[in-house]
Amino acid sequence: MSDKTRWTNKRRTFLKGAGVTATAGLAGCLGDLTGDGGDDGEVRMVLNPAEGDVDMMKQYQPLFDYLEDETGATIDATETSSYTATVDAIRNDQAEIADISPTGVIAAPDSMDVLGIRIAYGAEQYFSLIATTPDSEIEELADLQGTDVSLSDPLSVSGSLFPLYMLSEAGLDVGNAPDGSPEDFSTRHSDHSTARDELLQQDEVMAAGAGAFVLAPHIPEDQFSDQFLETSAEADGVGSADEELRLLSESDPIPRAPIVARSNWDSSLKGDIEEALLNATEEDLIDEDSDEQLWFTGVKEGSVEDYDPIKNVMDALGLEFADLADA
Repeated sequence: MSDKTRWTNKRRTFLKGAGVTATAGLAGCLGDLTGDGGDDGEVRMVLNPAEGDVDMMKQYQPLFDYLEDETGATIDATETSSYTATVDAIRNDQAEIADISPTGVIAAPDSMDVLGIRIAYGAEQYFSLIATTPDSEIEELADLQGTDVSLSDPLSVSGSLFPLYMLSEAGLDVGNAPDGSPEDFSTRHSDHSTARDELLQQDEVMAAGAGAFVLAPHIPEDQFSDQFLETSAEADGVGSADEELRLLSESDPIPRAPIVARSNWDSSLKGDIEEALLNATEEDLIDEDSDEQLWFTGVKEGSVEDYDPIKNVMDALGLEFADLADA
């Protein structure tokens, strides 16, 4: 049996217990959001929890104002306690629209329609990279057997799931990672910047997997594919950092996070909001005077199928997120 077949057949529930915790906290974070929203123009929107010290409501206020001005709706927004709670709010008819993670789409594809894929820094796709130091003896991913590899958070798409997939495709046994330990190498999980810094500063770390936004500035332009240079928002900054790294692997393009609506929401506001999102400009979404600016500058037409690249990576790693959204 090939490694690829073995990983594809190795199905398991990823962090299944997290679904219980997140669901238990759902009622508390969403209050009494019951019934069918959209009555009298009210649209309930849930937001994934902020990473770090970010005021989500302040950050998203220009979006709320824009949608209300364009559609006549009243946006009733709530920040959830977890990514799973956001999915549950859509699945359980506790919200009409959601700021959601790409993995959330995969968790409940039949419960939501993608209104659009968000655009950041001019691109609706991004990349995961694996790099080593210029003087390293590592020439290809297979050479990382028996070494230490720094990665981002275990749940990070570009900082963990895609690097693990690239390593498994290179023939390395990733074991039960990311919720367990790989068999052929050791992983250190932190965040994107820390993964890069550990590679630069610690001799025992032989490679780092992270988003291109932290690794691409350290890698010379001639090491990237034409696809990366033509698609990535980081293309203009490649090779600009003082400390150089060497590229070992570059992922396929990854779709950015979407804004979704629950699929069973029957209201003319659904189409109005989708049209408004797709027509939104950077001026509509970014408040230049605010110290809490929205991270995306536009929305591009998309569908659930656009997230197949992430689903395929999860399938190849034997990860199953569907149980996380069970209520």
